[in-house]
Amino acid sequence: MSYLPNDDNRKFTELYGVHRLESRYIPDDNHVYISTIQRLYAVLKGQDLEESAEEQNPNERWQPKEVPPVEYSEKLPIEYFDCIVIDECHRSIYNLWMQVLDYFDAFQVGLTATPDKRTFSYFQQNIVSEYSHEMAVADGVNVGYTVYLIETKITTKGATLWKGEYVEHRERLTRKKRFALQDEDEAYSSRQLDKDIVNPNQIRTVIRTFKEHLPEMFPDRFDQDGLFEVPKTLIFAKTDSHADDIIKIVREEFNEENRFCKKLTYKSEEDTKSVLAQFRNDYHPRIAVTVDMIATGTDVKPLECLLFMRDVKSRNYFEQMKGRGTRIINFDDLKKVSPSARITKDHFVIVDAIGVVKSLKTDSRPLERKPGVPLKDLLAAITVGARDEDLFTSLANRLTRLDKQLTEKERAGFTEKTKGISISQVVKGLLDAYNPDTLEGLREQAEQEMPGAAPVEREKRYRELADELQNKAARVFNGELNEFIENVRKTHEQKIDMLNPDEVMKAGWDKDNTEKAARMVGAFTEWIEAHKDEIIALQIFYGQPYRRRELTFAMIKELAERILLEKPALALLSVWRAYEQLESVIGRPKNEMAALVALIRRVTGIDAALTAYDKTVDKNFQQWLFKKQAGTLKFTREQMDWLYMLKEQIATSVHMDIDDLEYTPFDAKGGKGKMWQLFGEGMNSIINELNEELAA
Repeated sequence: MSYLPNDDNRKFTELYGVHRLESRYIPDDNHVYISTIQRLYAVLKGQDLEESAEEQNPNERWQPKEVPPVEYSEKLPIEYFDCIVIDECHRSIYNLWMQVLDYFDAFQVGLTATPDKRTFSYFQQNIVSEYSHEMAVADGVNVGYTVYLIETKITTKGATLWKGEYVEHRERLTRKKRFALQDEDEAYSSRQLDKDIVNPNQIRTVIRTFKEHLPEMFPDRFDQDGLFEVPKTLIFAKTDSHADDIIKIVREEFNEENRFCKKLTYKSEEDTKSVLAQFRNDYHPRIAVTVDMIATGTDVKPLECLLFMRDVKSRNYFEQMKGRGTRIINFDDLKKVSPSARITKDHFVIVDAIGVVKSLKTDSRPLERKPGVPLKDLLAAITVGARDEDLFTSLANRLTRLDKQLTEKERAGFTEKTKGISISQVVKGLLDAYNPDTLEGLREQAEQEMPGAAPVEREKRYRELADELQNKAARVFNGELNEFIENVRKTHEQKIDMLNPDEVMKAGWDKDNTEKAARMVGAFTEWIEAHKDEIIALQIFYGQPYRRRELTFAMIKELAERILLEKPALALLSVWRAYEQLESVIGRPKNEMAALVALIRRVTGIDAALTAYDKTVDKNFQQWLFKKQAGTLKFTREQMDWLYMLKEQIATSVHMDIDDLEYTPFDAKGGKGKMWQLFGEGMNSIINELNEELAA
């Protein structure tokens, strides 16, 4: 709607008819059609689809043995589209959905940030354009990341609930609590944490360690009063219940009110769109907790920290989750939500509290059918139109088991959601849909209705009757009923382990960071050494004695551009962070030019430790000022104000030229004429002295 072509002053939607499919109706007077693949599948199957079902993707966990076929549709003939653009194509081109794409005779273009082997195979290795994360970081389109590890004893090894102890039990949905005697020793692993067993002390230990080490991860985030400002942080939780536990403990450990940390899941009490907008654009919340809602496809540009408290086995999904932190943001926009930021966002930090960085990853999420497919995925599959026999029988089996656990009140609630159909009747409908005797009866019905028809016509009628039976059995399922079933299932209890305190085993930067940092510093030093005799700026730094007066801003800028051109991976602020991983660093650079000067001073041995250039300038300015005023010379207050402005100009721009007096901030104070009035003929010598002495 906002796209404006280069060769026309009309918007795209003014040039072409654009329509989003939201029902079975397909107008034939448009040029561009936008649809979820679930909606397109339902249209081809002649089925209605709720809007909420469009957000569900049963293929993540469910793969039927035989994919329910789509058939020719007069509304959508195979030649209807000329070109199909498939967004997030690593998810949309397999199994149930592949036949939707195969149905049409059209060119296909796939878009994805995380292609796997199957994606390349589907498109026959035909890569139209490729742009890697590393290339994007080098071009300044994305930012890179570093990894900070938090390992605790229980997170790694689990614990044991001992026989004879009173253990707290909690309902997942209502969070109602009771105590019961543990009748046997029960060892639980880290994989059971926050699902079957909840250990609040384990969550608290992780959050407390995270809070204590945030200043180490973001050393520049202290405001003028010395108070630390928490960068925008996204925490990935395992379940909605786990998210609730995390939020409660975050608020307690940070001693903050509710607006400081909020939940971003599909079951949030607050409007999720509103909370997401606040997270993007406002100061609060500083921390958001999610499960899957904003793990993919949602940009929150001010994000600077991702805390993983859940593991991820899919390589693609993990890359998508990391992508939430890679987005760039200009400095002014960052300052609006994080006022203490000193420089623009140049990286983000992954805090790994679960071992997600090291865990074994596969190329995709599990797609094969398993007995352990979650009930919610079975419900999602039947809601979006899957009609496989295994799906129907598996769902009938789950509902039968659930029926044995329901109270009379819950059964009544189920019947109310289905408009009078009991859970046993729903199960019977699912089983009848593929019962051989029932299907044989439908075949006989088709023959009786069409006694003289050709076999192919009778077979078509039989298929219509069978589809009608299956659709009738599936029609009862919708978003409201599915949520009710999920909530009833969640009334099963979790055990709350209050008996085993947790302890931190390790908290620090990942050693891979250190190795990468050492390689980057080595590469930077090697490049500087190799070019010290051919680049004027480097000749000056390596000259003895070192004199700053000859160095100009243009020289430093030219050097920075040369490094970026020849070694794009050696981004100056990235090299600075690499030094921070390896040694004690003083201060943070105000900009890339100041960073480059400080880095070269460190490489050439002028500074024993990497020191922010403004810190060097401040120190030398004080020494110069002391020498100047040690005798009879005393600067007036107005002269001192100008000297401080000159000092700040040198700290920011490396060099001060007399022509700079005509620009900000000097022009507002009277410019060159005012400085001449204050310092007279000594004006030029003052500027030259400061250029030379402040960088000595």
